[in-house]
Amino acid sequence: MSVDFSKLKRSLNPIPDWIEKALRERGVMEDYKNRPAYQQNDYLGWIEQAKRRETKLGRLNQMLDELETGGVYMKMEHPASGKP
Repeated sequence: MSVDFSKLKRSLNPIPDWIEKALRERGVMEDYKNRPAYQQNDYLGWIEQAKRRETKLGRLNQMLDELETGGVYMKMEHPASGKP
């Protein structure tokens, strides 16, 4: 599935190598790519805006957990991303 980023009103956040690696290692890259463009972009911006490494890692782990679980986005219910 190809996600259209052209309609985003916010700046586009490129995926850093270390986050891409974590998505692949955890086996949730496909789940990430299946999320809407705004969610992909917001997750990256949210993680990268943290100043402390510990905070970045905490946010990364939250994203990975939510992708793995499905049905959750930023600790909110997101039924469209639920898993069977």
